[in-house]
Amino acid sequence: MNNKRLVVGILAHVDAGKTTLAEAILYHSGIIRNIGRVDHGNTFLDTYEMERSRGITIFSKQAEVELEHMTLTLLDTPGHADFSAEMERNLQVLDYAILVISGADGVQGHVQTLWRLLEHYHVPTILFVNKMDQVGTDKDKISTELRKRLDEKCIDFSLDIDDGFFESVAMCDEELLDVYLEQHMVPEENIKKAIHERKLFPCFFGSALKMEGIDAFLDGIQQYTEELKYPKEFGAKVYKITRDKQGMRLTHLKIIGGSLKVKTLLKNDEKVDQIRIYSGSNFTSVNEVFAGSICAVTGLHSTKVGDCFGENIKSIAPILEPVLSYRVNLPDDCDAHNMFLKLKQLEEEEPELNIVWNAQLQEIHVKVMGDIQIEILQSLIEERYQTSVSFSEGNIVYKETIAETVEGAGHYEPLRHYAEVRLLLEPTERGSGLTYDSRVSEDVLERNWQRLILTHLAEKAHKGVLTGSEITDMKITLINGRAHLKHTEGGDFRQSTYRAIRQGLKKAKTILLEPVYEFELEVPTEYVGRAMADIQRMKGTFEPPIVEETSAILKGTAPVIHMRDYHREVVAYTKGLGHLFCTIKGYEPCHNTMEVVGKISYNSENDIDNPTGSVFCSHGAGFTVAWDKVEEYMHTESSEKKQKKQTYASSNYIGTDEIDAILAKTFRANAKDTDARKTVYSAFSEPRKPKKTESLPEILLVDGYNIIFAWKDLKELAETNIEGARGKLIDILCNFQGYRKNNIILVFDGHKVIGNIGEVIKHHNIYVVYTKEAETADQYIEKTVHDIGKKYDVKVATSDAMEQMIILGQGAMRMSANDLLEEIRIATMQMREEHMAKNRKINPLLFDVLSEELAEFMDDVRLGRRNFEEINEVKKGD
Repeated sequence: MNNKRLVVGILAHVDAGKTTLAEAILYHSGIIRNIGRVDHGNTFLDTYEMERSRGITIFSKQAEVELEHMTLTLLDTPGHADFSAEMERNLQVLDYAILVISGADGVQGHVQTLWRLLEHYHVPTILFVNKMDQVGTDKDKISTELRKRLDEKCIDFSLDIDDGFFESVAMCDEELLDVYLEQHMVPEENIKKAIHERKLFPCFFGSALKMEGIDAFLDGIQQYTEELKYPKEFGAKVYKITRDKQGMRLTHLKIIGGSLKVKTLLKNDEKVDQIRIYSGSNFTSVNEVFAGSICAVTGLHSTKVGDCFGENIKSIAPILEPVLSYRVNLPDDCDAHNMFLKLKQLEEEEPELNIVWNAQLQEIHVKVMGDIQIEILQSLIEERYQTSVSFSEGNIVYKETIAETVEGAGHYEPLRHYAEVRLLLEPTERGSGLTYDSRVSEDVLERNWQRLILTHLAEKAHKGVLTGSEITDMKITLINGRAHLKHTEGGDFRQSTYRAIRQGLKKAKTILLEPVYEFELEVPTEYVGRAMADIQRMKGTFEPPIVEETSAILKGTAPVIHMRDYHREVVAYTKGLGHLFCTIKGYEPCHNTMEVVGKISYNSENDIDNPTGSVFCSHGAGFTVAWDKVEEYMHTESSEKKQKKQTYASSNYIGTDEIDAILAKTFRANAKDTDARKTVYSAFSEPRKPKKTESLPEILLVDGYNIIFAWKDLKELAETNIEGARGKLIDILCNFQGYRKNNIILVFDGHKVIGNIGEVIKHHNIYVVYTKEAETADQYIEKTVHDIGKKYDVKVATSDAMEQMIILGQGAMRMSANDLLEEIRIATMQMREEHMAKNRKINPLLFDVLSEELAEFMDDVRLGRRNFEEINEVKKGD
C-alpha cells in the first residue's frame, strides 16, 4: 500500500548520467519496458526533437512512479548551464532532490552551483554517484571529494548498517550524537529527520546504464524520506507555463494544501477546465488532485511563473539570471511588432528571456544564458512561428543600486486625476534583489490603494538613472501617499509610483553593478603562471593555486565581460589539456564604471517613458515639475519633516480623556449618526446668489491646534492646560466674528480617539468641529474647501506650508497664523475705538464739558505739574 507521496527532482551537471538514471528508475517501476539511451535518442522523458537530436535535456518533464511504499512524482531537469533557469524554477516545488555526480569526473563546476541553489531553497538532497563502472573510478576518492567540496556531512549509505555507519551519521549533528551515545545506534526516524533538515546527505553509488546500485538507491529513498503533511485549505504554486502540441496553454502547479477540482475559479476568476497528470508526453485527465501532487491545468490565461494561491504561500525570487543581452535580427518581410507579441508568449514559458521592445530603435532585445540557448531559441522560433531569426553579439547586462537610503516623491495630477506617493529606498546586501513593503496607516491611505502601489512596484523592471539598467538590491517601502475621493484612478498611482522611484534614484548615489563569474581553472603546472597573469589582466581575483602532481587548480572570480570567451584561450594554450568551469556568482560593483557609463551614454532626462519629474495642477491645467523641485510642490510631508513635527508636538499630545471631556459638554456628543461636515454644510447649503457687484459670503476655516502652537501665548498656556488654550482661542474667534461678521469654522483634530464619530458645535457665533476617527484637521479642511470653494470666499488659517499649498490649489485663500493674529489685533483696536467713540456721545467725559483753560489746568494736575493750593485759587477765580 502506498502511504507516502513525494515530488523528487533529478539534478546534475551535463553528461553526469541524469537522464539515464531517470530511465533506470522508470524501468525499475515498470513504466517503461526498455531503458532508453541518450545517444540513441529514445529516452522516455526527452520528448522534444531538439532534445533527442542534441542529447541534452532542455525542458523539465515529469513522470509518475509507483514504488512499493510510495508514489513518486519525478521531475527531470536540464543539466546544461544554459538552461539552469528552467532547472531553478523546479526547485520551489521539490520535496527532495537527487543530485547526480559523475564518478569519472567528480565534482564539476556546475555541481557546486546546484549545491548552492539546493541550500538556498532548503531542499533535502540525496546523492547518487553514477558511472562507477568506468575504469579509474575510486569510491573512496570520490567520497573524500564530496565531503571536501560539497559538505562534510555527505555519508556513504551503501555501507552495511553497523557501528561504523552509525558513528558516521552521528558525527553530522549534535542531536544525533546524543542519541548515539545513549543508545549506541541512531534510530531510523532520527536519520529521516536529519536528512529532511539538511543535516545529513545520504550518498549512493552505482551505474544507471547497467542498473547497478538502483535497487539499493530506491530502497534508500523509500526508507529515509519523510511523509509530508499539508494544510486542509487549498494552496498551490505555479512553477511553469507551457503549451501542448495543439497550442493549448498549460499552467503547471504544485498543490500544497487541500485539493483542486475541475471548474474551480482561480486567478482573475478564470476557471480550471481540465486537470492533467503528465508522465512524459502522455497525460491522464482527472477531476480532482490532492496536496503533494504536481499537475497541469487548462483554462488559465493570465497566470505566470511564481503565482501563488492560498494564504501565507509565497514564491522565492530566482537567483540565476541571464547576463547577456542580444538583439533579435528579423527577416526584412517580418513585422517586428507582431513578432514581439509572439515572442512574449515564449517569455511566459521562459520568464528569464525578458523580451523587451525598444520603441526608439524599433528593435527586440532578449536575454539569454549562452550560445546553446541561442541555438535552441532560434530552432524554437522557426518551429513555432515559421520565421528564421538571428542574434547580434551579446552585450553585458548591467544593473544599478544605491549606496545610501533616500526618499523618493512622485505626484500625478493632470486635470481630473490625482495620486501622490512617497517611497523609502534602502540599499540591501548583494544578491538580495528587490523587496517591497508598506508602513502607511490605513488612516492615511486606504488598503486597496496601498496594495495597488505595491503591485505597481513589482510589475516591471525599473530603470536606473545612471545607465538605464535595471535596479536591484533595494528595499522599497511605501511611507506616505494620498488619493482624491473623486479624481483618483488606478493608473494615477502607477504614474506617481514610477515617478517616485525615479525621483529617489536621481537624489541617490548610484552604484553600477556588473555580473561576475566564479571560476575553477585547471591547467598543467607549466601553464599556471600564464593562467594567473591572464586572470589579473581580466581584473579577476584568485586563491593560492592548488598543485596536484601534474596539474594546478585556480579558483576565484572575474568579470563576465572579460572571461566569457576565455575558455577558447585555455584550450588553445594548454593544447586541450586545460579545463575552465564558470558559474555566475552574482553582481558586484563594476570595475570600469566611467568607461561603461560613457559608452552607454544614457540620459535619464531624455527617457520620456521613465520620467523623473512629476505632474501638478494649477488653475485647471497640469504642469511638469523637475525632479529636484518636486519636494517644494508635494502635498504630503517627507519622513524627515514628519519626524521633526512629531518630536516637536510629542509633549503636546492630546489625550483621549481630554477629547472625551470636550465632546461630553456638547449637546450632540453621543449622537451616533452625527456627520460633522454635513452639519456645517447645512448652514451654508443655499447661499444667496450674489449680484454682479456683490462679493461672495466669506468663510474662515481655522486649523485649531496649528494656531495654538503657532501663537506664543496660547502655546505657553497649552503646555499646562490644553483645554484652557482651546477655550481661549474659541473666545478670541467669537469676538473676531462678532466684529467682522464673517462665518468661522474652527477645526480640532479628534482622529487619534478610537471610536470617535466626530462632532460640530455651534458655540455662540462660530462653529467648532472635532474631526472623527482617522480624519485629521488637514483632511477635513481640504475636503471642505473642495466642496464649498466655488460658492464662497474661503480663507484657511494655518501655518502648515503643505496645507497652504493644497488649499491654494483648490482655489481658497491662505492665511498664516501670524496674519490671523495681526488681523485679530487690528480688529480688536478698531472695535475698542468705535466703542469708545459711541460711549462718548451717550455719556460725555468731564474733559469734554470743561473750558479749554480749565481742561489744560486739570491735565497738569493729573500729570503732577500743579498742586491743590493752586486748584483753590482757580476755583476762586471761577
